[in-house]
Amino acid sequence: MAPGYIHGHSASVLRSHGTRTAANSAAYLLPRLRPGQSLLDVGSGPGSITADLARLVAPGRVVALETSAEILAVTRAGVEAAGGTGVEYLVGDVHALDLPDDSFDVVHAHQVLQHLPDPVQALREMVRVCRPGGVVAVRDGDYAGFIWFPTIPGLDRWLALYRGVARANGGEPDAGRRLLSWARAAGCERLIATSSTWCYADPASRAAWGLDWANRILKSTFAERALDAGLATPSDLAEIADAWRDWAGRDDGWFSLVHGELLIEV
Repeated sequence: MAPGYIHGHSASVLRSHGTRTAANSAAYLLPRLRPGQSLLDVGSGPGSITADLARLVAPGRVVALETSAEILAVTRAGVEAAGGTGVEYLVGDVHALDLPDDSFDVVHAHQVLQHLPDPVQALREMVRVCRPGGVVAVRDGDYAGFIWFPTIPGLDRWLALYRGVARANGGEPDAGRRLLSWARAAGCERLIATSSTWCYADPASRAAWGLDWANRILKSTFAERALDAGLATPSDLAEIADAWRDWAGRDDGWFSLVHGELLIEV
């Protein structure tokens, strides 16, 4: 299977990822931010976190990095819709950044390392372009730490399938617990490791999370890769989508996602 972003950028993916903000996805970093800092946002996606970070460090320089001009157009649209200004847009590969040493005060990546073939090299590059006295901030989910209620066999099948497809794609879905280890392997020494969670248990967030996954399991890059790798059949995906709809419709439905977080002081 060719490497690449496992989720893709279908409407259901962008809708879900667009709910991410600096407050709900980068709270561990916020005390380190101040006006005038320069910041690189690696894997800027729909731009919702990027726009928040840009406001927090304004009038500092902010660069959004993505793997293609097509995806950067999505970032730009999201930043502009959120009223963000002063953001530069750069196509690049985090494994080999086309940026000078010591370019930024802050380098941030949310849910990026889990998708990379070489997260250790990516961390080396992120540290390289961060100035002495600056900070590199990474946060990744840990799928083995996802828990939910009630027990629905189709969601167990979803989790096993997701982890299988992610690893077949060259990634590590249980990345959160590995951030500290990867940073040590990259030669980093001044590290602050934490964790935090998202929880979907109210009717609105339960419906959004469950129904977006029901759509994503049928029509997304993830679905295509699951089928191409022979890890699922169309009927398997349909049954998993039904399980997500079932869970989303339960008034006692509860889902918690754990994330590893790491601050690297450069």
